[in-house]
Amino acid sequence: MARARSSASRLRYCNPSYYLKRPKRLALLFIAFVCISFLVWDRQTLVREQEVEIAKLNAELEHLKVLLDELKSDGQNAGGLSGKNSKSSMKNTVPEDPVDIQRREKVKDAMLHAWSSYEKYAWGQDELQPQSKNGVNSFGGLGATLIDSLDTLYIMGLDEQFQRARDWVANSLDFNKNYEASVFETTIRVVGGLLSAYDLSGDKVFLEKARDIADRLLPAWNTPSGIPYNIINLAHGNPHNPGWTGGESILADSGTEQLEFIALSQRTGDPKYQKKVENVITVLNKTFPADGLLPIYINPHRGTSSYSPITFGAMGDSFYEYLLKVWIQGNKTAAVKHYREMWETSMKGLLSLVRRTKPSSFTYLCEKNGESLNDKMDELACFAPGMIALGSLGYGPGESQKFLSLAEELAWTCYNFYQSTPTKLAGENYFFHSGHDMNVGTSWNILRPETVESLFYLWRLTGNKTYQEWGWNIFQAFEKNSRVESGYVGLKDVNTGVKDNMMQSFFLAETLKYLYLLFSPSSVISLDEWVFNTEAHPIRIVTRLDNGENLGGSYGQQKQLNRLRGRKEGRQTDN
Repeated sequence: MARARSSASRLRYCNPSYYLKRPKRLALLFIAFVCISFLVWDRQTLVREQEVEIAKLNAELEHLKVLLDELKSDGQNAGGLSGKNSKSSMKNTVPEDPVDIQRREKVKDAMLHAWSSYEKYAWGQDELQPQSKNGVNSFGGLGATLIDSLDTLYIMGLDEQFQRARDWVANSLDFNKNYEASVFETTIRVVGGLLSAYDLSGDKVFLEKARDIADRLLPAWNTPSGIPYNIINLAHGNPHNPGWTGGESILADSGTEQLEFIALSQRTGDPKYQKKVENVITVLNKTFPADGLLPIYINPHRGTSSYSPITFGAMGDSFYEYLLKVWIQGNKTAAVKHYREMWETSMKGLLSLVRRTKPSSFTYLCEKNGESLNDKMDELACFAPGMIALGSLGYGPGESQKFLSLAEELAWTCYNFYQSTPTKLAGENYFFHSGHDMNVGTSWNILRPETVESLFYLWRLTGNKTYQEWGWNIFQAFEKNSRVESGYVGLKDVNTGVKDNMMQSFFLAETLKYLYLLFSPSSVISLDEWVFNTEAHPIRIVTRLDNGENLGGSYGQQKQLNRLRGRKEGRQTDN
């Protein structure tokens, strides 16, 4: 009976009438029910959310595995980013324009034709003379074309050719030459080419060779002011300036080593290279003019400018380019802010040189001699549209658009340097006269890259395919007029089409590379990760957090006529 009563007692809690007679217990039961319901619902919600998060993480993991497999299959290593890998990643996300692919392959075929001709007739020598099918040592026998071409071969995925060139660098490249070398040309072509090959491939043989040649150039900076002499003997040192400058150093030749030597210090951990080249900027900044425009001659003893022309063409050009690009190379931090400030000052000066023609309103950059302006513009100055477009990104919206518009106007003029001649190839310089727009001055063409360089930047920065069309038209003009059986040659006269006998190394280093990239996805050598030196060698951007080191007229015309041969100075070969 006791067990029966106990069982009946427990059952009363299941009877609703029990709770109706006891409202407090009913309220407690309701509260307990609500709490349990919330607990169960919340737990189910958390489980669902966790399932979603786990699914997302699994998808991301699979994506990373795919990317890792791509990196492995492309032979990617710690030294650099392969253009092929970037291209592969881009194909996974954005379909490519079939026309771009076709044009890119045509440019690649041109590179193969140029390179195979060099391999066959001029292997290990500086440059090929295609008409006579022989090599010539224009730069002391440093294999200039080979070194200039390393990164182009790599970016285009020409692996066998790259490997053969790499082996020559490792086994045959010797800088112990009794040769009076241009510090400028050797830096931009050889040091820059080797560093770029290192950054892309990670192969330390390139870094070791870059350090070797840089050590041979370094005594050029041992002057009272720190402004370097522009010539040095690679075997014996003995730096000096060429006689035709009257003992003066050249602005572009003295202020266009910063990218390469800073990069070398960063990659070797040795600050001596960076200290030498950054001291040049420190010296020039002490007396930097309010308009930011420096004459082309500098006294290496006093460190001050000498009376001479001001130009964004030969002997001035790349100084201004490097003010901007060192800022980019350092990832635009406070440590390199003074480079940007100097460049912006120079851009104010550049605006004072802008003129427009009649009747067609072509925009061009004058040269300045004293207080007078000369209505002449070098094709070399056609790098400026690209530089201005690249630098426009650092301004506020209003100023940015103003400079980008100027860049586009200048690029139209440079494109018309090509379109205005019978061969559709540009002459070396142009003169502007009221009512006559433009007339070609010096009429040779030596396969220069500056206009296609600017088209590349403008396409990358605006996405406007017009720049690709212009570039393709220029490429077709090279194919029609400059391609020969054994490579590519320049023209002695863009009006008649008479050919010369030289395939300049920068045609492979710059002209063909920029044309190839003009038809490649923007992820191939991304401008967020790389900065091009003035010879189109991409150098990886490294953030600078330091304050100096981060380790881990007739006068000018006559002198130009007597210049040593050099790609930036614009002297045509006599061949």
